Amino acid sequence: MRISVLDQSHIPKGKTAGEAIQYTVELAKLADKLGFHRFWVSEHHNMAPVAGSTPEVLLAYLAGHTKHIRLGSGGVMLPHYSALKVAENFRMLEALAPGRVDLGVGRAPGGDRLTAGLLNPNNTFNEQEFIEQLSDLQNYLNNSHEPGSFQARVTVTPVTAGVPELWVLSSSGQSGLFAAHFGMAFSFAHFINPNGGPEAVKRYKASFKPSENQQEPQANVAVFTFCSEDKEKVKQIQAVAEYRFLQLETRGRFVAVSYDEIKDTTYSPAELERLNRIRQRFIIGTPEQVKAKFTQMAQEYDIDEVMAVNIAPELEDRISCYRLLAKAFELSETQD
Repeated sequence: MRISVLDQSHIPKGKTAGEAIQYTVELAKLADKLGFHRFWVSEHHNMAPVAGSTPEVLLAYLAGHTKHIRLGSGGVMLPHYSALKVAENFRMLEALAPGRVDLGVGRAPGGDRLTAGLLNPNNTFNEQEFIEQLSDLQNYLNNSHEPGSFQARVTVTPVTAGVPELWVLSSSGQSGLFAAHFGMAFSFAHFINPNGGPEAVKRYKASFKPSENQQEPQANVAVFTFCSEDKEKVKQIQAVAEYRFLQLETRGRFVAVSYDEIKDTTYSPAELERLNRIRQRFIIGTPEQVKAKFTQMAQEYDIDEVMAVNIAPELEDRISCYRLLAKAFELSETQD
């Protein structure tokens, strides 16, 4: 089974955004060395505790600091941008890291609607417009627009031997049908929505139409993850994560807190009900427990790749988690 990473560049309490980005760089280098399959970075806007806002810029830097691992966006929020410009950005990344680039796109705002409106004042959040953008993006990357169209008069540069691997991200399953229609890969965000994922992947596979770039369906699932051999550490990381996500759901803000600040927090019955739903988005435990749950999840989704979204705030805990995952799954460490 392939094990991959989605890193969101969360800013630990007391640290700066610059430090958080450097942590992402260090984690990408580590994942490259340990034999993880992919390393994706995310796009979020107007979220102070999250430093990752421009995956295409960060990926260019990561390309120069890794050698083997696939690098990608998880994802570019396509409605904010011109499909042509996104194609140019990722053709450039393909030139920098040939055969290692994934272009994952989504249609969520990656933040609030106000910020989305400022990023693209013409954004109507219309499903049909997203479908048209996917079509344009695929055609720009392959220089395959209808002859005689305005788009066909544009050659996306730089011209590269290959093109990025196209992925559509979804937390509802609807976009999986778009991925199937265009012959793109599909990633389900279990860490956002723990319901309906296996069914969404099944529908994607049943509806898949081969494309120039992809002949067979390909899917993975991303889940919030943490593992440690220290059970007290697992308890503390889980408690902090639950508190933070409850704050996000109930108050609309993502806060950076320490375990000592929240360890005595009590929750109302309504909050406990929310926490039970939030916990379904996590796979947390010892390395053996996480391996067993990853394996079970892969079987339920009928896939061969699980993507870990590490919830540990501190760099040393994230590093330890990835080392333990690599050991548990017997990943092959790369040689320089």
